Amino acid sequence: MKAEKTFQIEVVEMLSNIIEISAENEQEALLKAQDMYKKEEVILYADDCIDTNFNRPLAKVIVQARN
Repeated sequence: MKAEKTFQIEVVEMLSNIIEISAENEQEALLKAQDMYKKEEVILYADDCIDTNFNRPLAKVIVQARN
């Protein structure tokens, strides 16, 4: 009987939402948005998911012998 292997698979979700920011210029708007995000004033939800990827991280395989 073959030994089963355990594989590590990375699951990556990308969340995205467009918010409106009042600012004098684009750089200030970006800084304000980052600050709002850090203060949890901008929250992304599962409905904001725009992409999901499944990756193999550097071929890590753990062999588990069955007794």
